Amino acid sequence: MTPNTFEALPLAAPIQRALTERKYITPSPIQAQAIPHLLEGRDLLGCAQTGTGKTAAFSLPILNALYNDEQPLRPKQARVLVLTPTRELATQVGRSLETYGKYLNIKHALVFGGVGQRPQVNSMRQGVDVLVACPGRLLDLIEQGHINLSGVDFFVLDEVDRMLDMGFLRDVKRIVALLPKKRQSLFFSATLAGNIVELSHNILRDPITVTIAPETTTAEKVVQTVCFVDREDKRDLLLELLEQQQPGELALVFSRTKHGSDKLSRLINKEGIKSEAIHGNRSQPQRDKTLDRFRKGAFPVLVATDVAARGVDVKAITLVINFDLPNEREAYVHRIGRTGRAGATGKAVSFCCEDEREFLRDIEKLIQTTIQVDDSHDWHNAKLADEHARGERPRSTKKKSGGGGYRGGGGGNRGGGGGGNRGGNGGGNRSGGRVTGASSGRRRSGGGRSRRSAA
Repeated sequence: MTPNTFEALPLAAPIQRALTERKYITPSPIQAQAIPHLLEGRDLLGCAQTGTGKTAAFSLPILNALYNDEQPLRPKQARVLVLTPTRELATQVGRSLETYGKYLNIKHALVFGGVGQRPQVNSMRQGVDVLVACPGRLLDLIEQGHINLSGVDFFVLDEVDRMLDMGFLRDVKRIVALLPKKRQSLFFSATLAGNIVELSHNILRDPITVTIAPETTTAEKVVQTVCFVDREDKRDLLLELLEQQQPGELALVFSRTKHGSDKLSRLINKEGIKSEAIHGNRSQPQRDKTLDRFRKGAFPVLVATDVAARGVDVKAITLVINFDLPNEREAYVHRIGRTGRAGATGKAVSFCCEDEREFLRDIEKLIQTTIQVDDSHDWHNAKLADEHARGERPRSTKKKSGGGGYRGGGGGNRGGGGGGNRGGNGGGNRSGGRVTGASSGRRRSGGGRSRRSAA
């Protein structure tokens, strides 16, 4: 029987006390179905949407096992190894362990790159109960003789799909080869692609598989739309959407590259909207500080790459904007899962230009849903939308040139005399929430002015 309250789970009293303090009453579906099997010592492959409580699903039964079978620490060893793809996710897991283990005598350590290794080496010198690590730094410290995995009783591979997407398969196999054969192993993922299932069955022993939602399902409480735009119009559309946000609402903007993240953040700040960027080139202390400030509402817009945003757990995010569509379709599920968390509602808007239509097609195939087209803005490209709806393959695209200015002919940068307008003489005017565009399928035309040109 699946428990409908945390009190119904046979967890130790100190853990129940911590849960009660946090007002945790009803377990999420992944927690309710996974925890009983894990308390019985079963290996498990769990699949649930991002933001549904996978971390608690594995943390609670492991902390319970450590409490019931307390053992002395062993130098350079850990009884539990949690492997995560990113530093942010490792930090998030560490915070959860502190929350749920508040009344337990449990010691944990975090090991990841981007910071000096000396504090991490020192934390492992006497040994820990739980080690949360990213593959690269973990292997470095193992090779240097600072960490020994021979005492691991519990192995957790979190965000398996992202781990493989980031190219960690070889590192994961190297780490698994160093683990004792006798152990309890847990795999958790937001999606269950074939390669993930294959890997799990090669590592897990007679696993229980718990699937809360199909691997193609995106968060139900997230309203998804797609905007077909020319690449050069994306920035104006982005700024318009951000200006529509209400005070206190937070937005997360995804860029495909680190350089692009920085560039977008500078643009947003230039328009008077506070923004910061987070990506792999930022040091770990910088990333932690930025995330903490964003979580507290110090600035309303965070621009991020996929890797950096994986550990972002901020319930107040109401809007996710895919400025660049991901070229890995599974990343779309993770991106929009940053909003609509813990039962809240959210909105996800994706920008799609000519050379991204194939990415959009792959995403819709994965989630088995045709994303609703938003044509109520001034930069809607009806021709692209129609071609996508008819299933036409994207044309090969070349970088546009000529004509004088950026965003349209003869008149300078972004909204000079000849181009880059919103609703000029060619018919790009709003009407009843929809835009009636010119016959070319473009919602912009000559003669008008940019959203940011002088009045």
